[in-house]
Amino acid sequence: MRLKQQELDIIKQSAIKFFGDSSHIYIFGSRVDDAKKGGDIDIFIETNKNENILESKIKFLVELEKKLGEQKIDLIVKNINSDKNLPVYDIAKHQGVRL
Repeated sequence: MRLKQQELDIIKQSAIKFFGDSSHIYIFGSRVDDAKKGGDIDIFIETNKNENILESKIKFLVELEKKLGEQKIDLIVKNINSDKNLPVYDIAKHQGVRL
């Protein structure tokens, strides 16, 4: 994992703040592979929150920028009760690291 524990804690705390404490938070992509270099931070969040998802996404990303500095972050948010299942959801859950 090419993120420090402090960065992971910030991501998790911010996700809980904006998406609820029952959210499932995953880091996936190149940052979970110690052999790779560079790359953005790929975050997948499953939440049971139904309202104001777009607003929550924006606030979450703004808070991360304030606390982590300017970073390229890809954020995917899925309602945990949704029947919609994109391939990226499975990739994030099976290849990612749950916080």
